[in-house]
Amino acid sequence: MYHCMVDAYVMLHTPKYKDKTGRLGCMHGLVTRGNASGVCAGIDRHAARVLELEYVGEGPTDLTLFLVGKGVTYDTGGADIKAGGVMAGMHRDKCGAAAVAGFFQVLSVLRPKGMKAVGYMSMVRNSVGTDCYVSDEIITSRAGVRVRVGNTDAEGRMAMADVLCHARERALEEPNQTHLLTIATLTGHAVRAMGPAYSIILDNGPASKLKTAQKVQEAGDMMGDPFEVSTIRREDYDFIAGKSEYEDVLQANSQPSTSTARGHQYPAAFLIRASGLDKHGIDSKQPLPYSHIDIAGSSGPFPGVPTGAPVVALAAHFLLGRF
Repeated sequence: MYHCMVDAYVMLHTPKYKDKTGRLGCMHGLVTRGNASGVCAGIDRHAARVLELEYVGEGPTDLTLFLVGKGVTYDTGGADIKAGGVMAGMHRDKCGAAAVAGFFQVLSVLRPKGMKAVGYMSMVRNSVGTDCYVSDEIITSRAGVRVRVGNTDAEGRMAMADVLCHARERALEEPNQTHLLTIATLTGHAVRAMGPAYSIILDNGPASKLKTAQKVQEAGDMMGDPFEVSTIRREDYDFIAGKSEYEDVLQANSQPSTSTARGHQYPAAFLIRASGLDKHGIDSKQPLPYSHIDIAGSSGPFPGVPTGAPVVALAAHFLLGRF
């Protein structure tokens, strides 16, 4: 299923996601215009969708996972278009969403007990058109954070931020331990920093206290789904801090991530700020563990066969001992 989804030019005809008001439509804020570049008007097959999956195991629940996957069905780069022959293969930019679907396929087979999982697949297309979003535009997120767009080719974090915010809101209602994850082919910097064979995992404060990154890395080593552990630093929050009175955060700079210092770390800081997760650190009344996984390197070569990373490692860490 994972391979079929990754290599398909996905055309989705499912109902649009119901927001917290009960209205049909895309999530508030960053995805309100229908897709990452806002050019879906009148083109049904380009319209954004948020697909929700849910699993509830037998017995009392002591853990609820929330997984958000980047599902960019095709990434042209938007107004900051991918030029110079680097656009080929961008139908693979939905491997994060495919990983969420793959994880739920594992859940359906293993039927782990005592846990619940909620998955979100943020399906969008990053296209170019007269209504596409552009750099310098300021968009208010679902969490009420004013985001200045720095580069339209940083669309994955835009597509996931509001969905992560929704997952945060649901996590706060859960009576048991929760863990939130984002999974995405997010940055070229991940490949440059760690090479083409490794997923990268970054923890926020509460997840770091649980040593989630190290435990997932150990599980991945055991199962042949290797990870490198990276760290979100204060410099990453400084990097995405708003530079004027008009915005709260900066989505990206104008340079490719491969030529930007800490190019795979600061997007995790952006997701935390834009989704409101910065209000739920280790010093808060309601800390929420959150881990971001960048699979730009580990998802597989193009042309070539996608790997299915990081499904096996996540299953080994979160599911072993529950079935």
